[in-house]
Amino acid sequence: MMQAEALTYHTPVLLGESIDGLNIIKGGVYVDVTFGGGGHSREILNRLQGTGHLYSFDQDKDAEGNVVAQDHFTFVRSNFRFLRNFMRYYGVDGVDGLLADLGVSSHHFDDASRGFSFRFEGDLDMRMNQRAGKTAADVLNTYSEKQLADVFYLYGELKSSRKIAAAIVAARKVRAIRTVGDFMEIMKPFEGKDREKKDLAKMFQALRIEVNQELVALQEMLTAAVDLLKPGGRLVVITYHSLEDRIVKNVMKTGNVEGHEVKDFFGMVSAPLHIINNKVIVPSMEEQERNPRSRSAKLRIAEKDPQTPSNSPSRGRTLGGGYDSEK
Repeated sequence: MMQAEALTYHTPVLLGESIDGLNIIKGGVYVDVTFGGGGHSREILNRLQGTGHLYSFDQDKDAEGNVVAQDHFTFVRSNFRFLRNFMRYYGVDGVDGLLADLGVSSHHFDDASRGFSFRFEGDLDMRMNQRAGKTAADVLNTYSEKQLADVFYLYGELKSSRKIAAAIVAARKVRAIRTVGDFMEIMKPFEGKDREKKDLAKMFQALRIEVNQELVALQEMLTAAVDLLKPGGRLVVITYHSLEDRIVKNVMKTGNVEGHEVKDFFGMVSAPLHIINNKVIVPSMEEQERNPRSRSAKLRIAEKDPQTPSNSPSRGRTLGGGYDSEK
């Protein structure tokens, strides 16, 4: 796929700020765990020389079409939750930097056949990896009423989650829920006129997060990233809603997902990372106008403490709260 087509697949957000945040060493080893259209990966590759190498992850077969052959580059078609396993497979025991752009690619929102958007009719799939796993339709048709209520409350912060779950269970007794249109018909009573777009975005976000186990995968990836970073290595993450941003912020601040401060024998706070940008970086007004889907983006950068060895153990669990929006 040519570069122009790749950029159509997904316009890289905060490109200059995020790549600068990696503080790239020309001969270093880097990981882009969200390849997508390859915009961030190409910019990293432009700054590598000699022994420099980039490993880029994406579980979507469509993203693989954006790969360009390059001596300094290895594409890994996998969920980034398996970061540790693949780095071990490639013989990498430490990296100089890792980038994650957690936004859903424009390609996914704009492809009606994938079912990510309420703007188009299509099957309710929502899987990033279409080779495996349950679809959004599977979730709606097989989860118990309590499970559905939990999904919409935890991942969409919808106060009417129990009523939504009850309506889904009642509707599926009459006919299976298979398409975006089927789901939206059931959701009509829950769409307030002044909040219709926002509420729909929350509903679709909640389903997508559940289908792809996004927060669990994020937790596992970040835990592995903290361990793999070399002393002085950078962790650069772009988030789009408060569920994932809280997890990232906690890991960068304390080294664990819960955000619990760990103290040493002398009562001093001990954390493997230190935050580079105390004030979160957001897109300029110019970038937001050029790419409306960047509006909710937040960039956080942290560096591995020189005193903390790579592959030191981390721990954590998944948190919740917040939503992203379709622009």
